[in-house]
Amino acid sequence: MLSKVLSASVIGIEAYKVEVEVDISSRGLPHFSMVGLPDAAVKESRDRVRAALKNIGFNFPLKQITVNLAPADLKKEGSSFDLPIAIGIIASEGLIEPEALNGYLFAGELSLDGRLKPIRGALSIAIMVRDIGLKGIILPSENASEGAVVNGVKVYGIRSLPDVVAFLRGEKKFEPFITDISETMKEHSIYEDDFSEVKGQEHAKRALEVAAAGGHNVLMIGPPGSGKTMLSKRLPTVLPGMTFNEALETTRIHSVAGLLKDGQPLLATRPFRSPHHTISDVALIGGGQIPKPGEVSIAHNGVLFLDEIPEFKRNVLEVLRQPIENGEVTVSRAVASITYPASFMLVSAMNPCPCGYLGDIKHQCTCTPGQIYRYRRKVSGPLLDRIDIHIEVPAVPYKELSTEYSGEKSEDIRKRVVTARDIQLMRFKNDKIYSNGQMKTRHIKKYCKLKGDAQPLLETAMHKLGLSARAYTRILKLSRTIADLESSADIQSHHISESIQYRTLDRGVF
Repeated sequence: MLSKVLSASVIGIEAYKVEVEVDISSRGLPHFSMVGLPDAAVKESRDRVRAALKNIGFNFPLKQITVNLAPADLKKEGSSFDLPIAIGIIASEGLIEPEALNGYLFAGELSLDGRLKPIRGALSIAIMVRDIGLKGIILPSENASEGAVVNGVKVYGIRSLPDVVAFLRGEKKFEPFITDISETMKEHSIYEDDFSEVKGQEHAKRALEVAAAGGHNVLMIGPPGSGKTMLSKRLPTVLPGMTFNEALETTRIHSVAGLLKDGQPLLATRPFRSPHHTISDVALIGGGQIPKPGEVSIAHNGVLFLDEIPEFKRNVLEVLRQPIENGEVTVSRAVASITYPASFMLVSAMNPCPCGYLGDIKHQCTCTPGQIYRYRRKVSGPLLDRIDIHIEVPAVPYKELSTEYSGEKSEDIRKRVVTARDIQLMRFKNDKIYSNGQMKTRHIKKYCKLKGDAQPLLETAMHKLGLSARAYTRILKLSRTIADLESSADIQSHHISESIQYRTLDRGVF
């Protein structure tokens, strides 16, 4: 007898409908075959399904069993096909009416005792179910809250295979899982860190506020222990709160990557990713034999922090140029070509020299000019072109460390950042960009008009400091953001003065 069960395969962050066809025939020797481009994990499901069916009291048929995963030209991977295959075998034996399967999609991994175990990509599958208009989706109970954030989909979270069979036969009734979106967003949008915990470094805090307000990338230069990592970890706390659509898109990526905590329905805080400098280009950008999202995509809508950026391999840093420029990354492999979203703020940190103490009044630098030159050359010009803010982060003196003074809270800084971002959203509503950091040359000409003595001040700085054309455009973009923080329509001379301070490398400080 032939049965058909709907399931799904996730490629990239998109889910695609898969029809699991199960045919059981009494002719020939007992055999279990699976076709339709299954990977190793899918092929192993026959052993899990056989053991699970036996352990729940089902007499596994000693017949010829053929499972086809259609469409046959689509690569299938993962363990989510265990449940639909088991349901297909039970239905082919006549224990479930074929009509009971209509309109439902099944996805779940089976343990050997018949329990359902969580899967990756449940959110993407739920979105696909909504888009094609199915009646509902049956998932492991751990994935129910994740799938239920999608409106218009009935998500049934069930703990075991016998319960699924009883539900389909009408012997047990399960209510669709309901997730309160507003309550979930509120509950999961709390940050553990706060800018008030950072002692000193007021200049660096101000620079990060400007970066957050305009979506600018940042490079921090300072000796070990000056607080570069501490400052970076707190940058997401001053960024505007996640919208539901941003949270949904970010959660899809984390779900596919298997990074969601058990039972967490939605990721409502902006991600902060800090990969080690030994990371490979594939792990950073995404890919693999079966493409998976990399760190740049996992940091989508958040912050990607590269500590000790000169220590990263040159080819690893160069692959950052596409996602920084386009907000997405395309991974091309023989299996498929997949585009992942990758819109993030890049925050990087480096020492001023290999030993870290160049310019430090308390420590003697032991590096030669040649060593310093080679160290800095590791960060290429094209990558520096995409970083708007260079700031010096000096060591914090004891007096500031020991003071009881508590700096401004992240909440207060965020209010100013949100106000500046709202101004930019109105400004760029017809330009298909969202922040000053994304401005191109035509936008700079249109929106960065200098008033009063701002023009001669910038001209003087260009000549005396020997600033490049690259620095000129970056200063204009930063000045526009600083003016937005003050709700000023015009760029004034003090906006230009402050923005020049954020081009440390161009000013030849180091």
